[in-house]
Amino acid sequence: MAKADRSTTARSKKRRSEKTPIFRVLAGILLPLMNILGKYRIQEGQHLPRSGAVVVAPNHYSEIDPIVIGVAIWMLGRAPRYLAKASLFKVPVLGWFLRRSEQIPVERQGSRGSDPLAQAKQLVDNELVVVVYPEGTLTRDPDLWPMRGKTGAVRLALTAGVPLIPVAHWGTQKIMPRYGKGVSLFPRKKVDIRFGPPVDLSAFEGRPLDSSTLTEATDVLMVAISGLLAELRGESPPIERWDPARKGQSEIGRFEERS
Repeated sequence: MAKADRSTTARSKKRRSEKTPIFRVLAGILLPLMNILGKYRIQEGQHLPRSGAVVVAPNHYSEIDPIVIGVAIWMLGRAPRYLAKASLFKVPVLGWFLRRSEQIPVERQGSRGSDPLAQAKQLVDNELVVVVYPEGTLTRDPDLWPMRGKTGAVRLALTAGVPLIPVAHWGTQKIMPRYGKGVSLFPRKKVDIRFGPPVDLSAFEGRPLDSSTLTEATDVLMVAISGLLAELRGESPPIERWDPARKGQSEIGRFEERS
């Protein structure tokens, strides 16, 4: 009996591979294509934990960004997951894939079905690397600097009690411009991806996750992302972060058409 108990304990402690068959198939398809498009230079990759649950928060200015960040995370030995609209999980075939690949469902904004605790539990229980774009959409900043952030990334990290890793990348706009519908094949583009140390959220731990707390914590995150991007670009970020609401812009569609 003792031997059986030890065997069960050993199996429970054995960490399952993040790189499931589904991910390996996707990698076999996407990596050769992405390597044709770009050369990905990862900086400070040691900041991404090699195991355990973590939220990764990158800047966002091109539709191809999620694939580029996914490639970088894969190259560092982890398998990325993303937040996906809950309605997509009900679509035949696509829903099966989303569930099998452990993507995290999110109800539309304002829905009573939204459950941050359930999302945090899935993140922690499965020890996932989850990519959350704090800007929520492509930046409206004309010079592609990060705009004001939304609170989803810090809410998930604080609720789950896991590290929040800021990331900045520069060069994907040469592969696919903001709002572009096609990719530039040649020449091969250089894309720099810089990981930062975990954002220090200790000042917010134990506080109610109300609007004031989450907004304050999100500002700390956006400062970290902007700083990483400034290092990649060799430039200083704007003193005031772009805010679509103050500019009278919609966050749906192309901002040039929604001024």
